[in-house]
Amino acid sequence: MENNFAKNTTMNNRIKLSVRFFQKNNRVSEDGKSPVYARVTYDKQRIEISTKRNIDCSKWSNSLQKVSGTNPVVKDIFLFCCYTGLCYVDVLKMSKDNICIGIDSNQWLVFSRTKTNVEVKMPLHRIPLELIEKYKNHPTVVVKNVLFPVLSNQKMNAYLKEIGDICGITKNLTMHIARHTFATTITLTNGMPIETVSKLLGHTKLSTTQHYSKVVDVKIVEEMDKIWARIG
Repeated sequence: MENNFAKNTTMNNRIKLSVRFFQKNNRVSEDGKSPVYARVTYDKQRIEISTKRNIDCSKWSNSLQKVSGTNPVVKDIFLFCCYTGLCYVDVLKMSKDNICIGIDSNQWLVFSRTKTNVEVKMPLHRIPLELIEKYKNHPTVVVKNVLFPVLSNQKMNAYLKEIGDICGITKNLTMHIARHTFATTITLTNGMPIETVSKLLGHTKLSTTQHYSKVVDVKIVEEMDKIWARIG
């Protein structure tokens, strides 16, 4: 038996993503709590993930319903920033005018960073393009001529924190983490030269980008230590 709390479904003409949070009633502990799981369905593929949280259903369901209502918008904007490296103030002002055809005949994002006024030119990956397409008819997007219905930075971070708590993420999840993810996980870890990463991030000094490079180096050391420990 399963106790289902909430379900989020995102769908357009290309993808369908569904996330359902639930508890298994046959795994209730003596204190009345049971583990929370997330069942993710993507393009007909299904996986089940433990959130590593044991929660009382009666006390938690209301808050989860509240998060699930805003989760898709916040999650999508966060993912867009993970794939583009945009900070909050820049994604807030992005509009269709910032999308141009690049030298490869594909769509690029072209803008000047609010903080440094440095021009950034970036080819757009399939996923951020699909996210832009998803919100093109959203009332806020149409009226304000923006790419996304971005909430205030305070609200974005508040919902991200709740999402992180539900998923068992111990790191403080904020909009800046998305930019950090682009710099480290998306680009540097995959071998992109630091000079190119610096241009995509709109940094005025290479030394600013080198901060992210040090983070990658620390991760390499941690992973190598694990390997040496296994080898003995």
